[in-house]
Amino acid sequence: QVQLVESGGGLVQPGGSLRLSCAASGSIASIYAMGWYRQAPGKQRELVAVITSGGTTNYADSVKGRFTISRDNALNTVYLQMNSLNPEDTADYYCTMNLWTTDLVQNDYWGQGTQVTVSS
Repeated sequence: QVQLVESGGGLVQPGGSLRLSCAASGSIASIYAMGWYRQAPGKQRELVAVITSGGTTNYADSVKGRFTISRDNALNTVYLQMNSLNPEDTADYYCTMNLWTTDLVQNDYWGQGTQVTVSS
C-alpha cells in the first residue's frame, strides 16, 4: 500500500508565494519521476512540473521562471515552490509519483489534492 499526502495549499494574495509538499509512504522500493498537476474549475487537469530520478526538470510554459520543483529522495518527498502567483494559478494541485513497490509492481500514484487560491 502506497500513500501520497500533500500539504501547503491555501489562500494567497497575487504576487505571493506558497510551497507545496508531497510525501510518499508505504511499501516503496524506488521512485522514478515525481510531478505536480493542477486542475482549475471547469478545466482539464494539466501538467505543472515534473522531475526525474536524475534531477531533470520540465515545466509548463505558464509557470516557467516562477515555479520550482525539487525532490528529497531520502524523504520520498517532492516540493513545488510557487512564486509570483496570479489568479490564473488558482486550482487543485495534485502530486504524482511513478514508483516501484516492494512487491515489484510499478505504477503511478496520486495524492488527494491540495487547493491553491490566489485572490486579493
